[in-house]
Amino acid sequence: MSHVFHRSPRSGLPIAVKGDGIFIQDAAGKRYMDASGGAAVSCLGHSDPDVIRAIKDQVDGIAFAHTSFFSSEPAEELADLLIDAAPAGLDMVYFVSGGSEAVEAALLMARQYFVERGENSRSHYIARKLSYHGNTLAALSVGASEYRRSAVEPLLMPTSHIAPCYAYRNCDDGESEEEYGQRAANELEAEILRVGPEKVCAFVAETVGGATAGVLTPVPGYFKRIREICDTYGVLLILDEVMCGMGRTGTTFACEQEGIAPDLIVVAKGLGGGYQPIGAVLVSGEIFAAIRDGSGAFRHSHTYMGHPTACAAALAVQRAVRDRGLLENVRIQGEAFQQALTERLGNQPYLGDIRGRGLFWGVELVADRSTKATFAPALKLHEAIKAEGMERGLICYPGQGTADGARGNHVLLAPPFIVTGDQVVEIASRVGDAIEAAIDRVRP
Repeated sequence: MSHVFHRSPRSGLPIAVKGDGIFIQDAAGKRYMDASGGAAVSCLGHSDPDVIRAIKDQVDGIAFAHTSFFSSEPAEELADLLIDAAPAGLDMVYFVSGGSEAVEAALLMARQYFVERGENSRSHYIARKLSYHGNTLAALSVGASEYRRSAVEPLLMPTSHIAPCYAYRNCDDGESEEEYGQRAANELEAEILRVGPEKVCAFVAETVGGATAGVLTPVPGYFKRIREICDTYGVLLILDEVMCGMGRTGTTFACEQEGIAPDLIVVAKGLGGGYQPIGAVLVSGEIFAAIRDGSGAFRHSHTYMGHPTACAAALAVQRAVRDRGLLENVRIQGEAFQQALTERLGNQPYLGDIRGRGLFWGVELVADRSTKATFAPALKLHEAIKAEGMERGLICYPGQGTADGARGNHVLLAPPFIVTGDQVVEIASRVGDAIEAAIDRVRP
């Protein structure tokens, strides 16, 4: 009997023993095509020799040095690399061990910034429905995953949640995408005015929605209007790119494609590609200066922040993405992947929507295409899809609650940046087979 407290204690799991490109092999010798990068993590695939060498070299030198006493060369070099690629105005990097920690840090930075400026009344956060920002308490508070929030609701801080940018379900007949985007964005202004501008600290949003609603891509102009509203009322803009950032959508930061710069960007997952636990907050020079020249310290830290070995791994991953031209492959194979998914799934009665950018795609499933009616939650279609995928040697990331937090299903796909044209076709084929088998299994 295993003594590991697994995330799903009732489910037995195969033991992963080897990684090979976009494949994982278990102890029984079965190979699985990693079509979701785990949870959009493994951007370089598994067992990249350059990254493994960088980790070994760092451990040979020094594995860990506490950041209250030392910095490290990999941390300094990784920060330089990230800021060189970042949108204008982002000047500093705060390293942590993962996405939830990074979101938590960004929320606390935003609050401390206003405290340093004497605007102590600014303590309220606005975020979006159908969002997910992590599992620490502040991150859960701004997130809107009903499943994750339900057991700890009394512990969470009050937060406003406006509608997401979700064109498939919320764009009205006869309304252009641009018109819809302005309408959706203007909900932020209405909520700021309702709460009181002097009380609002920050607006938090995934640039491209991730696990909760299945890759919600913003419509043209949406985030430019969001940026305008934040500037008008002095509200900070925090963009969560834990899933969609670090090249996943075809540019280093997903917000590059929106033509805006936030005040803080949160990254993780693809930053280290799974080779070491790492996350980061990229911070504007203005926020950093307010803390440096005010109290002189950010009142928040972790033992393993700026971990030298984690930074060495992430530096090797990011150099590989840059030096091997992998962002170009993300864009090329992303187009091929969209085409393969459309050819395999486009005429199926269960297909609601295919949406995404780069190598970040969501397939929304419906019981009725004409009405967009969802499958009953009690069917647990997402669990059946995962099981059918694993049976076929496919790792994908199905979810439930897509449409409204409780109803609706999607499959998230985020293969490694090294994926080939033949492989994206094979992934689309296996995904279609898994979905169809799962629907057959759960339908009466």
